[in-house]
Amino acid sequence: MITAPLRSFRFVLSLAAALAWLAPDAPVAAQSRSSAPRSVTLAEVMEMAREHYPAVHAATARVEASASGVSAARAAWLPRLDGVWQVNRGTANNTFGQVLPQSVMPSMSGPVLGSTSNGSVWGTAAGALLSWDAFDFGVRHAALQQAERTVDLRQSEQSLTLLSVQASVASAFLGAAAAEQAVTASEADLQRREVLARTTHVLVDNQLRPGADASRADAERAAAEIRLIQARQALTVARIGLTRLLGGSGAPVTPDTAALLDDARASQVDAPPGDLPLHPAVAARRASVSLARASEEVQRSADRPRILLQSALFGRGSGANPDGRLDGTGLWFERANWVTGIQFVVPNLFDRPALHARVAGSAALRRAEEARAAETALAVTAEQQTAQAMVDTARAVAAQTPVQLAAAQQGEAQARARYDAGLAAITEVAEAQALLARAEYDDRLARVEVWRALLARAAAQGDLAPFIERARTAGGR
Repeated sequence: MITAPLRSFRFVLSLAAALAWLAPDAPVAAQSRSSAPRSVTLAEVMEMAREHYPAVHAATARVEASASGVSAARAAWLPRLDGVWQVNRGTANNTFGQVLPQSVMPSMSGPVLGSTSNGSVWGTAAGALLSWDAFDFGVRHAALQQAERTVDLRQSEQSLTLLSVQASVASAFLGAAAAEQAVTASEADLQRREVLARTTHVLVDNQLRPGADASRADAERAAAEIRLIQARQALTVARIGLTRLLGGSGAPVTPDTAALLDDARASQVDAPPGDLPLHPAVAARRASVSLARASEEVQRSADRPRILLQSALFGRGSGANPDGRLDGTGLWFERANWVTGIQFVVPNLFDRPALHARVAGSAALRRAEEARAAETALAVTAEQQTAQAMVDTARAVAAQTPVQLAAAQQGEAQARARYDAGLAAITEVAEAQALLARAEYDDRLARVEVWRALLARAAAQGDLAPFIERARTAGGR
């Protein structure tokens, strides 16, 4: 019976499929322009993600937008100068009486004339009002605090986005590296299967082995070739997915992993434990709490009075005269006035119930953000502990795979020798070669898994800079 394909290769195929879902479909025109793959290191792809990934650019733009909000909040301390100028023509039939405040009928000034007339005159008016909030009892300061806390939140979100993007790209790089190791292991396995098939055919042709041995050897060789084809497909898809994650549309990138996987320090050097308050996820949640508190204070300050210092200068002209005569003047100012004073403005007193409701809602949102911040801190702590366990496990496995590989190599050599001497069946050789193929792949994958674990720990600690530096100096470069 043909030996089952190596199950570990299925992991690589699943990873490649996931990367394919993450990457957008490549246009046919872009595929036609593809050139030779570019070789990139792990540190390089993480820096490329910082420079090219759209989500990072979007987070940066949000920070800039929130910074503009701070400038706008600071501008509230500046005085306000409004001006108006108008020319009109109309009748001058004034009357006594009250009119409730509204925005439909224009106001009139001047005495009540003895008779009405349909005649019209020119009128002109211009003026300027300088107004400054001398005292607002904390209203503007609360708005400024809200804008500044928004900037803090956007900056924390920017750091969290960069952390997530770089970790995702690094994970895709290591996934492509694992696919590359699968191809190398599959090629070595196929070479051994081909040698066994040729040897078996010679023995069968010389009637030293039954014909079933040749069929079994051919089946094992074909199965190894199928695994190699699948591994190469997975590698191609992984490279394309990595290229798309980097925002490129040209040739696929090729992971440069020679120095990375040969670096023995990767399984020896420890990183200091992460500082929980500095983790971007925790910082973002705490910034959300601060923003919620600032928003609550804005609601609380909404009913505070304001003291305004105001000055106005205005002039008017009209073709209507107090004696009822209408003439052709009025296109220029006939009278000018100025005024200066203080206004004490009190907000709507009947708005207090609605204001209290809004304050209560803001307080509830603030408590919700505090609960989410506590939950995030617990989650980050658990992630750090889990990542450290992953590092310990990956290192322990990496220490054992060379032993497994050496034993598998010796077992395969002994099985071949026994088969050539006629002391063993071909099934024993096939099983030994399958075990060796698995051991070779496990040994190669173990070094990738060490870097995966180190990446997971760096991401859990919230700082990828030491990981990037370690990757940059891997192999003593």
